[in-house]
Amino acid sequence: MATLKFKEASPYVQPTPQPPPEDYLYKIYEDNLALKSDGCGRKAVNVAIFGIGRAGTIHLSILAHNPRVEIIYVVDDIESKWLSFQTHWSLHHTQFLTSKQSDIVYKDVRVDAVIIASPTFTHEEIVLNSLKAKKAVFCEKPIAETRENSVRCYETAKIVEKPLFCAFNRRFDQSYSAVRQKVLRGEVGHVQLIKVCSRDSPLPSIEYLKTSGGIFHDCMVHDIDMMTWILGELPTRIVVQAHAHIPEIEEINDYDTVAATFHFPSGTLGMIDLCRSCNYGYDQRLEVFGPKGMITINNEQPIHGVQSQYALNGLKTAPIWYSFASRFFNAYRTEMEHFLDIVQGKTKSIVKHKEILAVSRIAAACEESARTGKLVELRWEPNDMPEKE
Repeated sequence: MATLKFKEASPYVQPTPQPPPEDYLYKIYEDNLALKSDGCGRKAVNVAIFGIGRAGTIHLSILAHNPRVEIIYVVDDIESKWLSFQTHWSLHHTQFLTSKQSDIVYKDVRVDAVIIASPTFTHEEIVLNSLKAKKAVFCEKPIAETRENSVRCYETAKIVEKPLFCAFNRRFDQSYSAVRQKVLRGEVGHVQLIKVCSRDSPLPSIEYLKTSGGIFHDCMVHDIDMMTWILGELPTRIVVQAHAHIPEIEEINDYDTVAATFHFPSGTLGMIDLCRSCNYGYDQRLEVFGPKGMITINNEQPIHGVQSQYALNGLKTAPIWYSFASRFFNAYRTEMEHFLDIVQGKTKSIVKHKEILAVSRIAAACEESARTGKLVELRWEPNDMPEKE
């Protein structure tokens, strides 16, 4: 009876507890439960998707289950897989085409948007043809193989007044987004050091790596984007060391392991630790350090809270996510929803073209430093700088 005096009234007569803002999935559930609408109607966005490979499969899986989307065309040159695609994703009203038949997509006025997940060397042509045909474009990075050609693509988008969205999915991961907001609120003060660890799993095939654009433009761009996006500034000095431990990667004149350091105008130092292969899973971590403290992102696990201990073998927990497709699946889904909102005129892109061009230039500087063994300096003109939010 000693604690009876602490008994509270029934929870039914008390204010209803609210979910924490970090529970973003519950917010989606609440919106669906309430049939929440923004008043813009539910007209489907008609899309065509180019390329069903590593990234294309992720996008197709999201689009196929999205009530906002109708998949009008799938463009993929491996015709032997068409029937399997159609059956697996129930694409019975979707027309399948080879890349040689792409004009059918461009000429079809029903198509609102084009999703590009084909090999890197094909991006520029599809982007330009789609924009000139008045289609909105979602493109896996890079937009084009050179900065100059990427600029041309964005200029075309401006002329035709259609969005050109470059996919940097990590911006839509709740952990990375939360860290950025904490940094912008000054929770660690002026950032003195930011470190990004990114180790891939599993090792991509040599066939993929030959056409990927290389580790700097295919892989490291994500880490560069995270660093510059969180800090809100661009580096002026870069030093990179890189090596190919895997003979097959050395044969194609690429690297599998990279260590890079960056100096920013405010005095912040940055570090990127990057590897093409990691045998214990998809290692993705980030640390921001300042005079007020530190913020970290550690690896996530598919199964939380399950531990085992047998004999004298010590404590065992679940492994980390195996690869990008699983670790960032929710980010891919949120990213696609953002793009659909852009197409329907509900929002503006949070991925700005100046940011994409800056990341591409920084990646090129990293490769230059790695191949020459020299420090590379970058000078930015006012017109190069991304708009402040």
